[in-house]
Amino acid sequence: MRPSKGSAVKAPVPSVSSSAGRVMARLARQVERAVDPLDLSLAQYRSLALLGAGSSASSALAAQLAVSPPSVTGVVTGLVARGLVERRNDPDDRRRLTLLLTAEGSRLLATADDAVATRLAEIAIYFDDDVEPALRAFEAWNRALDRHLEEHIARNAPRSSS
Repeated sequence: MRPSKGSAVKAPVPSVSSSAGRVMARLARQVERAVDPLDLSLAQYRSLALLGAGSSASSALAAQLAVSPPSVTGVVTGLVARGLVERRNDPDDRRRLTLLLTAEGSRLLATADDAVATRLAEIAIYFDDDVEPALRAFEAWNRALDRHLEEHIARNAPRSSS
């Protein structure tokens, strides 16, 4: 069941249970454990991953992370202090800062991605069946999360007063 454009889903889709959320929370903990030796928090890893896909303003990064702008500022400040992220003035809007990964940030993100992949592979060997359907399901969740975010941003975008 997909919501119609501009409408919200009133009840959970029947095939999604609370156990799915619990599994995702357990997997998030495994990601935390994988990046901890790199002195990265889950929030820092998520921020680096999003910035690795392209530069962003702090407000856009906060929306993508589903956190408040002050929360993302704290995370970004730590990444800037470590030389992993750079803040640059936007040439079109001097009030706006653009966030970019530095070369060191890109290297650490690649190392963190490898650590996460290794950690999850260590767990995946315990699958009773082929792991590919589970990986496809994660890709589907990722697409759904992207669409959900796009709709949320569009719904909350300031309206022009023309």
